[in-house]
Amino acid sequence: MGSYLNVSNGSFERAVNSEIYVDKTGLIEYTNKVLNTMECNICVSRPRRFGKSMTANMLAAYYSRGCDSRKLFAPYKIAKSESFEKYLNRYDVVFLNIQEFLSQSSNIQETLSLLRRSVLWELLEEYQDVRYFDKTNLTRTMQDIYNKTRNPFVVIIDEWDCIFREYKNDSGAQKTYLDFLRDLLKDKEYIHLAYMTGILPIKKYGTHSALNMFDEFSMINPGPLAEYVGFTGEEVKELCSKYHMQMAEVKSWYDGYSFRNAPSVYSPRSVVTCMRLGEIGNYWNQTETFEALQTYIDMNFDGLKDDVLSMMAGEKISINTASFTNDMTTFRTEDDVLTLLVHLGYLGYDYDNKCVFIPNNEIRGEYVSTVAVSDWGEISRSLKNSADTLNAIWQKKTRQVAEGIKQAHFETSHIQYNDENALSYTISLALYAARNFYTVHRELAGGKGFADLVFIPRKKFEDKPVLVVELKWNKSAEGAIKQIKDREYCESLKEYTGNLLLVGINYDKETKEHSCMIEECIKHC
Repeated sequence: MGSYLNVSNGSFERAVNSEIYVDKTGLIEYTNKVLNTMECNICVSRPRRFGKSMTANMLAAYYSRGCDSRKLFAPYKIAKSESFEKYLNRYDVVFLNIQEFLSQSSNIQETLSLLRRSVLWELLEEYQDVRYFDKTNLTRTMQDIYNKTRNPFVVIIDEWDCIFREYKNDSGAQKTYLDFLRDLLKDKEYIHLAYMTGILPIKKYGTHSALNMFDEFSMINPGPLAEYVGFTGEEVKELCSKYHMQMAEVKSWYDGYSFRNAPSVYSPRSVVTCMRLGEIGNYWNQTETFEALQTYIDMNFDGLKDDVLSMMAGEKISINTASFTNDMTTFRTEDDVLTLLVHLGYLGYDYDNKCVFIPNNEIRGEYVSTVAVSDWGEISRSLKNSADTLNAIWQKKTRQVAEGIKQAHFETSHIQYNDENALSYTISLALYAARNFYTVHRELAGGKGFADLVFIPRKKFEDKPVLVVELKWNKSAEGAIKQIKDREYCESLKEYTGNLLLVGINYDKETKEHSCMIEECIKHC
């Protein structure tokens, strides 16, 4: 057992021994299926803290000849697979965390030299009786070992893309690194599986296709691996039951990464922290500051700020992801910036409709923090004023509410404002601060129809009133209140024992003015 060759199962053992471990061993069944096939090269890209390293450690623990992992995997899904025993701890595993080598080097040449020497040291120690052509050449050495022993290799690379993040402006360093990986991995009979994971997909270099043998499973198209990196809705539901957390709240804060094969995927780090602490909150900023987001949304592409604002208000934005070159500096269009934000986890992606959106409240909070310190003028002020508008609703100050909505409308004037749906985006911005206290539901079923917006207090704010909001365009606020009552929208809230406020909002297209009417209900409408 070594640090790079045939590593122990210690890292994965720590994961399964943790208070919360969600079984992702089903991935091993997929990798077993593609061993020593044309599909044996896999690259999985996900945002920070999405469980990428844990997954890499899991694969190393399963395949490595340097440990016995039968008991470790016995309680989990893979143990029931027909392929479990066949490949368990049968491979020479080379495990590389590129960040480790990068942090000990000052340039790409030093990084790759240290990597080569580190792996060679352990290979030559383990296989002393092999006749070597060149003991300084990593690929020839691995081939010599395979020729002698017929023991194939599994190569696992974590943080594979850190070179592109550290040397984001150095295309020469990037190309050198890609060429190294190609030389190590491409068309090598000694490799039965190559698994890489990182934040970015594989860099595109025009006709330079260094790693074109890889199947890529990204945030844009995760394919059959969608459920294995990140928590599914069912997994989170089980955790909520165990830790007595409200599923609706957890969903609104951490869900939103929707894939074809996994329609509801959550950020694992945030969910785990939420469960352990028993507290809904923004845990994203514990791993990455909002300045990372600010760098990209402050870029001066036509329409970018308007689109960001629209998404903050709840809209989806069409996008073409095809031109993105999978790096952090080459941006030819707004779409390239938005595509990067998908890979970083700051946007969700709807594959079928080819559009992006802000996935959840946690990430939405990152946008608010970013806009607040950016040079976005009235937009920043409108977000700050949203707390005053919310307080005005609680105090039933209808004129102040109408004025707050008017200011928010000024900032969303790029949105076509001709129906109740468009008005709802303005309301979302005007009442942005409500997300600190409420779980927000759009088109909530109740009685004889669907309420436009319903704000239900989070568990720790049960002293706040439920807000049932009905929107009208070119009609009347009084008519909105009447509709709430006539269609019995509050029926869906009959189990809620606190106060309810009925809020009717109308926009008059002739006067360009908003009006508001608020009524209080005790217990029920």
